[in-house]
Amino acid sequence: MAKSNKFWTGALSALGMTLVVSGAPAAEDKPLWELGAGVAAFSFPSYRGSDQTNNFLMPVPHFTYHGDFFKADRHGIRGSFFDSDRLDLTVSMALSPPGSSDDIRARAGMPDLEATFEIGPQMDVTFWRSENRARFVKLLLPLRAAFTVEGSPKDIGWVFHPKLNMDITDIPGMGGWNLGMLAGPLFGDKRQHAYYYSVAPQYATADRPVYEAKSGYAGMQYLVALSKRFPKYWVGGFVRYDNLSGSTFEDSPLVRQKNYVAGGIAITWILGESSTRVQADD
Repeated sequence: MAKSNKFWTGALSALGMTLVVSGAPAAEDKPLWELGAGVAAFSFPSYRGSDQTNNFLMPVPHFTYHGDFFKADRHGIRGSFFDSDRLDLTVSMALSPPGSSDDIRARAGMPDLEATFEIGPQMDVTFWRSENRARFVKLLLPLRAAFTVEGSPKDIGWVFHPKLNMDITDIPGMGGWNLGMLAGPLFGDKRQHAYYYSVAPQYATADRPVYEAKSGYAGMQYLVALSKRFPKYWVGGFVRYDNLSGSTFEDSPLVRQKNYVAGGIAITWILGESSTRVQADD
């Protein structure tokens, strides 16, 4: 997850995580699927470590599906291969948009950052869960391979992002609002870090010397999100703090700041739903 604006997963598992904490109380009768649309506003740096901020206003889809194997809900898009009371083995996915080096001062004259796609297994370990499954504490262990998606796809390494997740559905006294919190380190291999932070000799300048990124620790992320599902629409927002201090590439000339705050808000309207109802505890 080397790029900061990875907010397109599972109908935007995004909002960095707003869909991770959206929805109604757990373990209830829900439609098999829902479709909708909305709009979201985001503020992110151009990439993790950039000193430039990008603001986005964009349409977003709303899609949920509660099948036996395939699921798309507030925990993202996934296929459940193994599901027990304490362990879940699923598929984890992530997307990031492209970044033009013409618009990023630190990367002027360098190749553009292409849009990327990540996919791989994720093991979720539940440490604690309330009796009605509306509150839980989990350890999420996603390991994803990353690829560019423009032109000829290119393998750009792997990403490991273990994180502790606390989810509270229907916060007491707050009228149906849901709270989600995530915190954890990021790790990447040499190809992943090189894609964002290495400087080849032909792109070196007086203030951007040659640099070769290494594998390993890539910093910490902390995220807090609030959301609420109304009968015909959903609203949510998040704030994320990112710190690159101690990362293996913190001395790259492309790292212009080592910590930042990002955020976003969204609203989506439910346009249609299945007449088939299923029991879901997302």
